[in-house]
Amino acid sequence: MSPDVLFWLSLVLKMAVTAGFVIAAATVAERAGPAIGALVATLPIAAGPAYVFLALDHDATFISQSAIASIAAHAATGMFSLAYVLLAQRRGMALSVTGAVGVWLVVASLLRAVPWTFPSVAAANLAVFALCIALAERYRQVRMPLIVRKWYDVPLRALMVSGLVAAVVGLSGRVGPTVTGLLAVFPIVMTSLMLIFQTRVGGPATAALIANTLWGLVGFSAGLFTVHLATVRLGTWPGLALALAVSVTWNLVLWWLRRRKPLRAAR
Repeated sequence: MSPDVLFWLSLVLKMAVTAGFVIAAATVAERAGPAIGALVATLPIAAGPAYVFLALDHDATFISQSAIASIAAHAATGMFSLAYVLLAQRRGMALSVTGAVGVWLVVASLLRAVPWTFPSVAAANLAVFALCIALAERYRQVRMPLIVRKWYDVPLRALMVSGLVAAVVGLSGRVGPTVTGLLAVFPIVMTSLMLIFQTRVGGPATAALIANTLWGLVGFSAGLFTVHLATVRLGTWPGLALALAVSVTWNLVLWWLRRRKPLRAAR
């Protein structure tokens, strides 16, 4: 079998595996309400597989360098989330989503131009999320109406996630670690949730889901910090496994704290 055929078969398989994983996670999110659904949506269910597939073709140094760009672009995801939360209060889906994506593209492009070091990009990332969390706090508490699945939900999610995987895997060998790192953290899962939810539950309820993701995205930042620091020191696969554990643990702690809050109020 020719190398070209092997490449395309491998790419299709990667797209299918990742899309299936994201669809399953998004299904759980839409049935769990804004707070818990947000924790599921902020697990590395898109960027994680993208980094795994990159690791099959690149060494630990490439993965570590890509994580720096991912951390910078991830700060843009905080601004993306805040922009959507504010727009969705009064605007329709098209303007809210395109406005948020536009903010992400502009901020990510500006951040890409900065010669980041790990300490500087980590500090900037955490500062952006602290600001976004504070500004979005008032929009978190909205009841999520019962959602009826539409026929196009699964194909839409599959198409969006598959496109991201195709871009990351297909371009990574040509564009270098910086652009690859940006592509790996484009908020494809959250964009998918916006497109699917706003038309049926309204802007404020969908905005509540996105506002609740901001705390979970801090854990995603911690996972990216771990990718950068651990992959070269421990090896690619142990480093990626540790990064996943950090992100999952953060969200489990958030879930535990949110679960305890109503119990304390009841007492």
